[in-house]
Amino acid sequence: MAFGGNCRLPTRASSRAFNLLLASFVVGVTAQAEATSAQKQSASMKPPALSYQPLAFSQVPGWDRDDHAAAFKAFLKSCDRVLAAGRERAASDKLTGPPRGLIEACTAAGKLTAHIGKEQAKAFFERHFIANALQHSGPQGLLTGYYEPVLEGARSPQGPFQTPVYRRPPDLVNLVDETQRAQSGQTLTHARKTATGTEPYATRAEIESGALKGKGLELIYLADPVDLFFMQIQGSGRVKLTDGSNIRLHYDGKNGHPYSSIGRYLIEKGLLAADKVSLGALSSWLKADRERGKQVMWQNASYVFFRELQGAEASAARGAMNSPLTPGRSLAVDTAYHVLGAPIFVTGTDMTHVDKAGAFNRLMIAQDVGSAIKGPERGDIYFGSGTAAGRLAGVTKHVGKFIVLLPKAVPVEADAGGFGLTTVVKTPR
Repeated sequence: MAFGGNCRLPTRASSRAFNLLLASFVVGVTAQAEATSAQKQSASMKPPALSYQPLAFSQVPGWDRDDHAAAFKAFLKSCDRVLAAGRERAASDKLTGPPRGLIEACTAAGKLTAHIGKEQAKAFFERHFIANALQHSGPQGLLTGYYEPVLEGARSPQGPFQTPVYRRPPDLVNLVDETQRAQSGQTLTHARKTATGTEPYATRAEIESGALKGKGLELIYLADPVDLFFMQIQGSGRVKLTDGSNIRLHYDGKNGHPYSSIGRYLIEKGLLAADKVSLGALSSWLKADRERGKQVMWQNASYVFFRELQGAEASAARGAMNSPLTPGRSLAVDTAYHVLGAPIFVTGTDMTHVDKAGAFNRLMIAQDVGSAIKGPERGDIYFGSGTAAGRLAGVTKHVGKFIVLLPKAVPVEADAGGFGLTTVVKTPR
């Protein structure tokens, strides 16, 4: 999940081609009646028009110099979920799924070893995909970063560990698909199920004032509410417990209230200069005055719940598809425009903290989402776990461009019909 964007509305398109372009995966619990209501609320939202301009791979800046083998390994990690989603779509006419071409690419990838060389991996992507520059009327591309914080905690409240991390409440229901949260705007994405329907869930302020206390939802306890706040923004965390064991926590829903950036709030109030806002600066400011920090964090009503990963699933931080994330190769995107599991070549400017030359030209895989990740060229780079990764993520806010690798089986044209968005895919012959 993005720094400045909380962890990350299903809509049904009339045309099959549009479904292929906007296909995503079903994650979490969806209440159909509530989803229909959310769709009606968001029907007036019109994403920017988008078109694709085919490129030769020789026109992609830095394509030949990238490590395609590293990108292939990340791509392969998504393929189990892509193929499973394809099977689920085939078994139900009510589900959208990944494009046929992406399924075919994943099938082919599964026949190769994960340790193929750079040239073989490069040939694989060129064989199965077509590079396309994006042309759109949306905002300028923006790259940010996120990471997995490493913290200390306890199973029960003791000593400094008094801040509860809550598991998902049993009465929490999804109003939209988890992968589509960024498209919901200011509408609720989750709600509390009641005997007569649904109602808004408790806000961050209400939860931290005791709304969930005594309900048996405490998963673990951390030492600092600010650390919890930022773990919720990142969407995952590793925690060393007092008994010496280590656990991994993963996003498991939110209270449904829209995410509000406290960085933007502090800038608007003149409390922090825009050029001084980073993850580290925000954390220090919040911790300097606990009561002041609490009131500012409450400006973001959104609140995230977690689950503890077990067994093999706990081997790595997970994305929206529940596939393992790869530092420097996994990307959170807006699923209104991009299919999870798809390769996207990302270029960034002046990213000297990542590359001394400042050039960032890298093939990445769309594997995650975020409430603040909105727009056709809005990307959130996963940097890994721990302090060093946090430093990289905390200072990443750079202009970026996407070159999307569309599967060769994608239709020539796709029209969104009544959603006010026309998407044209021009495939070279």
